[in-house]
Amino acid sequence: MRRLALVAVAALTLSGCSEFTGIYDVPLPGGADLGDHPYTVKARFADVLDLVPQSGVKVNEVAVGRVEDIQLAPDGWTAEVTMRVNGDVTLPANALAMLRQSSLLGEKYVELSPPPPDRAAGRLADGALIPVERTNRNTDIEEVLGALSMLLNGGGIEQLQNIAQELNAALAGNEADIRATLNGVDDLVSTLDESRDDVTHAIDGLNRLADTLNKDKDRLAGAIETLGPGLQVLTDQRTQLVTMLQSLDSLSDVAVRTVDASHEDLVADLTALTPALRKLGEAGSDLPKALELLFTIPFSDEAANGVHGDYFNLYLRVDLNLQTIIDNLSRSRRSPLQDIPIVGDLTGGKDGEGTPLLPVPILGGGSGSGAPGGSGGLGGLIGGILGGGR
Repeated sequence: MRRLALVAVAALTLSGCSEFTGIYDVPLPGGADLGDHPYTVKARFADVLDLVPQSGVKVNEVAVGRVEDIQLAPDGWTAEVTMRVNGDVTLPANALAMLRQSSLLGEKYVELSPPPPDRAAGRLADGALIPVERTNRNTDIEEVLGALSMLLNGGGIEQLQNIAQELNAALAGNEADIRATLNGVDDLVSTLDESRDDVTHAIDGLNRLADTLNKDKDRLAGAIETLGPGLQVLTDQRTQLVTMLQSLDSLSDVAVRTVDASHEDLVADLTALTPALRKLGEAGSDLPKALELLFTIPFSDEAANGVHGDYFNLYLRVDLNLQTIIDNLSRSRRSPLQDIPIVGDLTGGKDGEGTPLLPVPILGGGSGSGAPGGSGGLGGLIGGILGGGR
């Protein structure tokens, strides 16, 4: 009775100092110890279920504060929960808030927890706000029971027996085929697993190709647009193209008939060419080398090795003096007429007695029959005609 009286007096006192909004403004005994310097933290939830003020705030399942107020957030879509937390509780600035339930049918409370150690940063201070991206809630028991009720009542459970019967009917007598199919699927999956690097490389190649095509899409669009006039020309000349193809077809028929008719002759010609081609093959590299020398006469490749400069010093003296030519012929002991086939037969042949058919004096300046003193013979005769001796 004394405690109730004290609570009533405290309630009346608070109502006299400020506006009294309900029983939630009355502090409940046995709550979390807030200490001498608690701080306020706000968190926004997409759904607070049946969370009420004076609910607990816990860290690692230890009560460290309580829920002060629950209001609609300024965005009009989320709930903003105001909490008072013991000042000795230290949490990172990017702490997480989770709406949990103490037991299967227990009360709701807010669980504050730090993020992973590698993401922790700063310190949660007074007036901090935990956004909706860092808040969540557990599945409520009512939601589980409701989903189970929908599944059991018209959710298809009664069809499981029919499904099982149909599966048994489909598999009956096909066990070997189904087993072979499953083995094939297992081999396929194994092959794909072994070739996953190649598959990944192919996908990466397709990605690069798509990126390249995306970069050149303007050029591709321009090329496609320029194809329009060309296609129009092909359309306009369709008749000529068809005529050309028909003519090619007729030409091919004529060519086939010609080849068939000349088959034996063609084979004979190729057979006749076989020795020549064989000899060309045996010549090997000699024929190209000979062709190289053909255009280097009179200066072959070896002649260039004796030249110690960049040109040849070649002097040619041609003496066309007729007297000198005749004198040179007269000095020879061989008659120049013997080089002529008919005259040679007359001068070089012998009769039955061994004498020349046509005696020819020896040219030159030596002593001999028919040329005394070196002035007779053909030399002296030509010299007299030319007006002088040698």
